[in-house]
Amino acid sequence: MTEFDGVVPALGQALTKRGYTSLTPVQKEMLAPGLVGADALVSAQTGSGKTVAFGLALAPDILEGAEKLTQAHAPLALVIAPTRELALQVKRELEWLYELAGATIATCVGGMDMRTERRSLDRGAHIVVGTPGRLRDHIERGSLDMTALRAVVLDEADEMLDLGFRDDLEYMLDTAPDHRRTLLFSATVPKSIMGLAKRYQRDAIRIETKSDTKQHQDIEYRALMLAPNDKENGIINVIRYFEAPNTIIFCSTRAEVNHMTSRLNNRGFSVVALSGELSQNERSHALQAMRDGRARVCVAT
Repeated sequence: MTEFDGVVPALGQALTKRGYTSLTPVQKEMLAPGLVGADALVSAQTGSGKTVAFGLALAPDILEGAEKLTQAHAPLALVIAPTRELALQVKRELEWLYELAGATIATCVGGMDMRTERRSLDRGAHIVVGTPGRLRDHIERGSLDMTALRAVVLDEADEMLDLGFRDDLEYMLDTAPDHRRTLLFSATVPKSIMGLAKRYQRDAIRIETKSDTKQHQDIEYRALMLAPNDKENGIINVIRYFEAPNTIIFCSTRAEVNHMTSRLNNRGFSVVALSGELSQNERSHALQAMRDGRARVCVAT
């Protein structure tokens, strides 16, 4: 079995089971002895392994030396993410990471049934993952108990501020216990993030992780110049030429998404759409169709 220095045994076993043989730079940084129990302001890009990083860092706070968790009476950790899709992705990562530790993880995200979420919270969850607006709703309705929280994670904090969630974030941080640990992850650290850190963190340790290689070196960028009336045919020809198993086409409006989806359907492509006019259930089905290969093209805003 691979040994991971500083990792709680149950989580180390989960890493090995998942096929990990080494940790990414941000994961190693979050396990530094000096960071145990401390607040942190972390610069980490998407794809750096930050979800596993803060999952590993939270384990000592959640388990407190125990090998396995017992029944949850109130949440011990709260993870706040900017979008429902990211929140659900974080939940999936934490589920396998904490499976052997016996953690129960609940989500509170916009677009889902609040009654179902409330029942999950009532049954007990060690970790709650959610979006700012929905989490605040649960707190104000009394269904999310913040009194036992030992740690709060703000994932992609710069994105949340850009989306206008400052008031919700400040409300939740003001509601959480003063003695809690606060981990703030942000791809960029503008003045707004520094201000949030200064107000809600205690002597936060600043962590900047840089990969040995540049981000996304496996992506090749090309620009194709087309006359406006040739755009749709150009897109279709590109899809056919490269024959990629998955393709994402971004459009600027919902109407363009609907139009492009219809065109691709008429040409025989297996295609799904993602836009703000769809329900959460429809979005989830579209993403799952891309994952399991039923759809080859996703047209999205």
